[in-house]
Formats: sequence, C-alpha cells, structure tokens
Amino acid sequence: MSNPDGSKCCGANDLGLLVLRLGFGGVMAFSHGLGKLNMLLEGEKFPADPLGFGEQPTLILAVLTEFVCSLLIVIGAGTRIAAFGLLCTMATAIFLVHANDPWDTKEPAVLFAIPALALLLTGAGRIAIDPLIVKKIRGVPQA
Repeated sequence: MSNPDGSKCCGANDLGLLVLRLGFGGVMAFSHGLGKLNMLLEGEKFPADPLGFGEQPTLILAVLTEFVCSLLIVIGAGTRIAAFGLLCTMATAIFLVHANDPWDTKEPAVLFAIPALALLLTGAGRIAIDPLIVKKIRGVPQA
C-alpha cells in the first residue's frame, strides 16, 4: 500500500505493531484494567500498596496504567509514554509485589512487561494516531 506521494503506508512491521498493540493493549485493558476500574468505582480497597502511596492512590495508578494506558496503546496515541507506564507497573509487580513468590506467579507480569518494553522501543508504527500527532506538531501537511 502506498500514500499519494508514493511513500509506503504500512508494511509488515507496521501491521505487526498494530497486532501487538491490539492484542497486548486489549488483553491488559479488559482482563486486568477493567477489573481494577470496577474496584475503584465500587469503592473497594486495593489489596496491595507496594510503593507506600496508600491503597486508594495505588489503585488509581493501577487503573491509569492498566486501563487508560492500555487503551491508548490500542489506538496508538502516546504509545511510548503509555508503554513506559505499563512497564513500570509490571516491574513493580515483578520486583515488589511478587518478589518472594514463585516464578509461575511472576510470569504473567513478565509476559506483559515484554510487549510494553517492545512498544517503548519501537513506538506505535504508522497505523496509529501517534504519526498523525507528530505530523500536526511538525506542521507537515496531510494528504
């Protein structure tokens, strides 16, 4: 596929990043983040406070990273920032929350940290909102 100016619109790498964003962001948002959002809305207490911020602030941070950042990753908006937030959350789970737990308990957080790191390094790809934002900031006219 090509743009009117002849440049490639979306190659295999861009499609791969789209699949990664949709899968990783979607699973994180709806399998983990949505449950925490429901906890927050229902006034439940968060069972962990690994950084000493308090249960409620920790729950709010978890909702912001696991739900909001995940949805940003799905649409490809602020991808690197959102991926950094999720990577920090997964690192907290791996090294603080589950520090003394067996590997099989840590493994899900490790498996979520890997795509977060990949997206932090690569960005969203061209099939995303991020490139549109960059063009707008730089003043590049769009076709």
